[in-house]
Amino acid sequence: MRPGPWDEAGAGAREESNLPASSFSEDFLKKLVSVTAAALGKPEDRMHVVVHPGLPMIIKGSCAPCAILSVSAIGATDSAEKNKDHSAKIFSFLTSELNLTEDRIGIMFNALQPHQVGKKGTVMSFL
Repeated sequence: MRPGPWDEAGAGAREESNLPASSFSEDFLKKLVSVTAAALGKPEDRMHVVVHPGLPMIIKGSCAPCAILSVSAIGATDSAEKNKDHSAKIFSFLTSELNLTEDRIGIMFNALQPHQVGKKGTVMSFL
């Protein structure tokens, strides 16, 4: 069966962290797009990333530096096997770029359906 057009739909990542804004340079954002797009099998030009730095956060009872990444996509985050692979690739990037240990990072994967993603004045189901 031929893949639907939503298979080329973009994906998004939302990074929330108590690290300062200076930790998230333009270079970091571009690398995060590249790593996440590659992990998900999505084109980079269809990715969007939003970073919310400097937030009050607590993970495992500690306010030490930490980050939470939410990753949403159509057809790429819908199984434990896929997300295990995505997680390994993204964790590797985040631990090295942000100088955080794996226990200070959380990743949440959200499987989207075509009707949940708006584009060009409609939803992906109709494109």
